[in-house]
Amino acid sequence: MTEIEDESPDGPGSPHPGQIGATAIARHLRTLPMGPGVYRMIDAAGAVLYVGKARSLRKRVAAYTKPAGLSIRILRMVRQVVSVEVITTHTEAEALLLEANLIKKLQPPFNVLLKDDKSFPYILVARDHDFPRITKHRGARNIPGDYFGPFASTGAVNTMLNALARAFPLRNCSDSEFAARTRPCLQYQIKRCRAPCVQRISAADYGRLVDEARDFLQGRDRGILDGWQQRMQAASEVLDFETAADLRDRIRALAHITQKQDINLAEIGDADVIGLHAEGGLVCVQVFFFRAGQNFGNRAYFPAHAREAETSEVLDAFIGQFYAAREPARLVLISHPVENAALIEEALTRHAGRKIELHQPQRGAKRDLIEYAVTNARDALRRRLAETSTQLKLLEGVADLFGLEAPPERIEVYDNSHIMGRHAIGAMIVAGPEGLRKNAYRKFNIKGDEVEPGDDYGMMKQVLTRRFQRLLKEDADREEGDWPDLLLIDGGKGQLGAVLEVMRELGVDDVPVVGIAKGPDRNAGREQFFLPGREPFMLEPRHPVLFFLQRLRDEAHRFAIGTHRAKRAKDQIRSPLDEISGIGAARKKALLLHFGSAKAVAQAGLVDLEAVPGVSHAMAQRIYDHFNGG
Repeated sequence: MTEIEDESPDGPGSPHPGQIGATAIARHLRTLPMGPGVYRMIDAAGAVLYVGKARSLRKRVAAYTKPAGLSIRILRMVRQVVSVEVITTHTEAEALLLEANLIKKLQPPFNVLLKDDKSFPYILVARDHDFPRITKHRGARNIPGDYFGPFASTGAVNTMLNALARAFPLRNCSDSEFAARTRPCLQYQIKRCRAPCVQRISAADYGRLVDEARDFLQGRDRGILDGWQQRMQAASEVLDFETAADLRDRIRALAHITQKQDINLAEIGDADVIGLHAEGGLVCVQVFFFRAGQNFGNRAYFPAHAREAETSEVLDAFIGQFYAAREPARLVLISHPVENAALIEEALTRHAGRKIELHQPQRGAKRDLIEYAVTNARDALRRRLAETSTQLKLLEGVADLFGLEAPPERIEVYDNSHIMGRHAIGAMIVAGPEGLRKNAYRKFNIKGDEVEPGDDYGMMKQVLTRRFQRLLKEDADREEGDWPDLLLIDGGKGQLGAVLEVMRELGVDDVPVVGIAKGPDRNAGREQFFLPGREPFMLEPRHPVLFFLQRLRDEAHRFAIGTHRAKRAKDQIRSPLDEISGIGAARKKALLLHFGSAKAVAQAGLVDLEAVPGVSHAMAQRIYDHFNGG
């Protein structure tokens, strides 16, 4: 893999005079290789506009010099290009994988983007203990065991685990809890665990339970049920009614799991089902996860920048980015055709390390699954369109209420949180036509040496100063879309005055500012609104815009309180050793192991400190001086 960058005489990213857009792209063509790779379109500021893959880099990039064949979205991109950077790869499949990873990392504004990048939870049947546990797992698979999933949500995992506990009563406690128990816990009392912690079940019998749970999660439930039914019958014949009743309850629990699936097709095995629906300028992609013939749930995605893209382009981009950090099922069913399906299949196979089939079914049970996914995508998209319509009406109401020129595209809401001036933080949340934009939330640790403890006005001034100084530095021309159309401040006349003072000092005089304060007796619904040059006013208690503004204010308060509590909890577990320069995790551990506590370290003499492994004479002197005023 080789990276080739533009060598402009004025440095990387600097446009040559008169060479912007198609002209700038054409200038690079003679230096581009004919082989496969990934290209990046760069603007005058050095930002990546677009990332693409190609079987032949020179031929693919040459297409951008012919405007007649380009969409409006791509034409807008081409007009901003000043340079092209490429990375050559050995194969086109390798280029496809690299393209997906770069798009996820760089988030170029002209690519179709998958914004939601949350990991999926799995069920883990561990193998690192004599009595393995069954539990929910998310993240790196660094625990020895068998992982089953993915599940579309935490709720789907919890539902499955609760059902499994009735059929396969395995422990879910941590190893430390297991080792410390001297009597059975509540899970044993409600028949959700066999209490191996206190030897209420042998290792062999517990191991049989573990094997049965694995078999069920791998789709071999029929054999399990047949075996239990035979054992129940045998127990009944010898009048062992307690064992028979236990097996009866477990059979019912297992049947309940298999019957509860919305779609349960044993012949489907493992499959990811991807359905797409476009309407009203938006696109929704629904992904269903089927494992061992069971529905493990679904999740809806709304790719960004998909309005002007063809369905095949959206689905192509979605598949690449979705599986960039996830393992696909052996069968991936799709609702619409994609370009280069064979290439995508090859790339997924390479990524997963096993054969992956990409298929668009036309009939039969697999087609029924696709139609089910598309129906869910359509319903989710229409709900999103309805929510967006309601949100736009509320934003229009906000504009009318506060005399704005147009409905705000970006509202920033600010709040502070502290206890007697300690652990003070400022919080900013962002809302717009699409609702709350949680990826744009920001927290500000209040610098105590600049603000008197408990000075709410000073805190707000510091937060707004830092926020707008950064905006003026990074986006003075307001091209990035991060400038707010409205500031909503949690507070009354005093808070409003503090913010306006900051805005005047920074020369920002065109961003509307509104204070929202609790009314008499701090009753919700009696909020007062403060605007520069206007008397405070209230809205009718049931006014929809009031409810909307209350939700924004409450969300800012929730975010501020949560951030403050996290900071306070972190500070509570801090050690005095953390304040000493040069004391990292290893030395801190060595000191605590040697002396037993931070207090004992503080009382130790110089010779005792030097006896600790990893602590030199100079470091021992530094520690001694820190605690003894040296």
